[in-house]
Amino acid sequence: MTIDVFAADEQQDHPMDVAFWAGLARQVLMARGVKGETEVSLLFVDEAAIAALNGQFLGKTGPTDVLSFPIEDEPGPTGRSPDFGGSGPGTSSDQGILTLLGDVVICPAVASRNAVEHEVSLDDEVALLVVHGLLHLLGMDHENEAEAERMEALEQQLLTRFYRVRRGA
Repeated sequence: MTIDVFAADEQQDHPMDVAFWAGLARQVLMARGVKGETEVSLLFVDEAAIAALNGQFLGKTGPTDVLSFPIEDEPGPTGRSPDFGGSGPGTSSDQGILTLLGDVVICPAVASRNAVEHEVSLDDEVALLVVHGLLHLLGMDHENEAEAERMEALEQQLLTRFYRVRRGA
């Protein structure tokens, strides 16, 4: 049972260490109780790409720092149904189920500008965006003040545990 984080750097403004960010994402997902065969994509894109996604999926104009696209709310059916495959005799019902959690798309160019405004390094800003995006995939939101405070507190806990310790901050 593994959590696979497929990371790709599809921009040239600020080269990203995709292995590092995939590792952070994997640790956060495990800490949040994600189990089984799970896949997540972590993409670093330029401003044009994220602006296009922002317009297409959120109806907003211009680039943003992070977008999250959940794929599945629940794992698919199990068993030996001919339409769904199955794990076969002698295996538990939770083996072989692949959960496609979703995609987190980050724009390092926007993150870089935000980092200056927030008076942090680009890596610190990207770490926050990775965690923030993953929490959205896991169903958290910040539509009201209570949700926003809860999400921000959890972000800081996860960053302290998995990012700041790793970076020696």
